[in-house]
Amino acid sequence: MRARSGKSVARRRRKIRKLNRGYRGARRNLWRQAKVAQIRAGRFAYRDRRQRKRVFRRLWITRISAACRDRGLRYSVFIAGLQRAHVEIDRKMLSEIAIHDPAAFDDLVAVAREHAPEASVASA
Repeated sequence: MRARSGKSVARRRRKIRKLNRGYRGARRNLWRQAKVAQIRAGRFAYRDRRQRKRVFRRLWITRISAACRDRGLRYSVFIAGLQRAHVEIDRKMLSEIAIHDPAAFDDLVAVAREHAPEASVASA
């Protein structure tokens, strides 16, 4: 009688099939396609965990930029002014403040204007 690797293979395949729950059609049921689907899903997940950080930073910058423009200041001048004033608030918090607490954002804009490079405030 030849040896067959029944338990170990079944366990490995069961693990992949468990990960593929919710997939449609053959990608869930058929072993080869399920394995390929899982490899691809893992690669996309790895890539997109890094992309998510970029996407959110772009969103925050867009929000801050819009809030600054409403107050007659360019985004780059605003950030430069805050850096010169040694205000250490990240872009995520700045965008939250701009949305939920406009009065506090007005104060930050005033601080940024105070400390902004002279040439850029005149042109704004």
